[in-house]
Amino acid sequence: MIDSIVLKKLPSKFGVYIMKDINGKILYVGKAKNLKNRIKQYFLGKDTRASVSFLVDQIESIETMIVSNDKEALILENTLIKKHQPKYNILLKDDKTYVSIMINTSHTWPMIKLIRLKGQPKDKNLYFGPYTNVKAARAILNLLYKLFPLRQCSDSELQNRSRPCILYDIKKCIAPCVNKCTKKEYNTLVEKVISFLKGKDKSIIKDLHKKMKIASKNLEYEKADINLSLIKQIKHIMLEQFVDILSTKNSDVIGFYQSKHSLMIVKLIFITGRLTQSEHFSFFEIATPIDEIIESFVLQHYLKKPTTAKEIIVPIKFSHLKNIEAILQKHIKNLKIIYPIKGKKKELIKLANENAKSLLLQEKNLKSLKEKELLELQSILHLTNFPSHIVCFDTSNISGTTPVGGMTTFIDGIKDRSKTKLFKIKTEKKGDIAAFDEILYRHFSKLKTFPDLLILDGGKQQLNIALKVLDKLKIASIDVIALTKEKAKHTKSLTKERVFIPHSKDPIIINPQSPTLFLLQQIRDEAHRIAISFHKKSRAKKTITTSLFKIPGIGPKKTKTLLKAFKSVKNLKKAKREDLEKLGILNSKDIDKIISF
Repeated sequence: MIDSIVLKKLPSKFGVYIMKDINGKILYVGKAKNLKNRIKQYFLGKDTRASVSFLVDQIESIETMIVSNDKEALILENTLIKKHQPKYNILLKDDKTYVSIMINTSHTWPMIKLIRLKGQPKDKNLYFGPYTNVKAARAILNLLYKLFPLRQCSDSELQNRSRPCILYDIKKCIAPCVNKCTKKEYNTLVEKVISFLKGKDKSIIKDLHKKMKIASKNLEYEKADINLSLIKQIKHIMLEQFVDILSTKNSDVIGFYQSKHSLMIVKLIFITGRLTQSEHFSFFEIATPIDEIIESFVLQHYLKKPTTAKEIIVPIKFSHLKNIEAILQKHIKNLKIIYPIKGKKKELIKLANENAKSLLLQEKNLKSLKEKELLELQSILHLTNFPSHIVCFDTSNISGTTPVGGMTTFIDGIKDRSKTKLFKIKTEKKGDIAAFDEILYRHFSKLKTFPDLLILDGGKQQLNIALKVLDKLKIASIDVIALTKEKAKHTKSLTKERVFIPHSKDPIIINPQSPTLFLLQQIRDEAHRIAISFHKKSRAKKTITTSLFKIPGIGPKKTKTLLKAFKSVKNLKKAKREDLEKLGILNSKDIDKIISF
């Protein structure tokens, strides 16, 4: 704790102060016009924020650096924050949570992908976004799949196909894999997608309006409603918000929302007056006052990241406006920082603040965390699809008797009990491979909409049989993996997991402490639990049924009635004659035999 005598001896000049803990580690760096007055505020209880009280409890020493003016203090503070990365300062990091839609135009047959950007893209592909949440981006991606029949399969699948998949049959892909279209036809489709995403192509809406009118005229109201729904989706996604507000300027609008220890900052990016994308940055346990946070953010962000913006519209009046503008103008010519008091630009601040509030609440939400895990899963396993809809299969038997299978479903990383499926294996062939062959074919042959990811509890053999079944059904849009432990133990201990993926000889080994691995284990172990539970029930029922069949005159129908009434053989043996007579399906000889059983 800092002694009052130390506080009295602090200089009353421009400068920067550095707060350290008992080990000399820097906790916080700040600037002040009057160092003594500013530092005293921390210890007099005037700043009631919880994060400040945490900071003060850890301070063991304070170091000061005097400078000539406010501008020098601002530059020095920014330099020290970037150098030492103090725990309680706002430290700008890359936002790893936002996603973009990419068209890999560098490929011979481009496809649309949803990817996470960890920085500025270095390749020559086209990117649209980033989007502030995965759900919004997926909605756009799904709409694009409905409107434009480009390929959805992976590059390896594209190279290895000898016949078109089911997407070709249902007119959702023009099958470049087997030359069902020309390169020119495919490129025309790609250009239409690009034009659509840039908001230039209005012909799609006109065409849908025509189809809707024709359907209504023919009394095909369901088809008309589908077209109307598509029109609404397109208008919502391509809506040009605030086009007239910013004229033709390139502008950035900064907004924020603060809740206890958490802070969300949002940057809305307007290109030639049109809102094109947004970025967001979250922080935790920041001891700086909000006006200093926004100033520090603007200074760090725009010194670090190039921009085409000619003006930055900020939500708080900067006390160091001229100094910050002067520093940034050395890197960004003619840049202006504007704090609007009223009018349309003030409305944009409200919009940015609303976005920040919404994003902060989302980030605290379990679903948002799950989305991050799924994005990480997509990245680690090189999946073509974002794994929103995952199904996992496992089988169970004892020495080949009473073989069964089970399927679990996870939607957005959360188990959906209503979609659990159980299978009684009918094939006479023995072993897991034959069982997987049967249940996978039975399941996928009946589907109209497919999952994003199929997981098999097993190794390379299980993976290959799944690929064989999907190929037989002409399904090429599903990612497939097989997951197995080195010792095939279904535990969550730190043993290595092996993930087998198509067209790769060696398995992927995921860090045993990774949250992504835990999610995979959770899905796989749920499928394993379902299969084993069903097997135990099936075996127990078979054992009971077999023992009752030994009684002469008691067939399947009477056995079913007896088990329904008495629940078990044990209870049946305790039954009295009058209880058995009440069932109405047993004669006196049957009752005598059951009592003596």
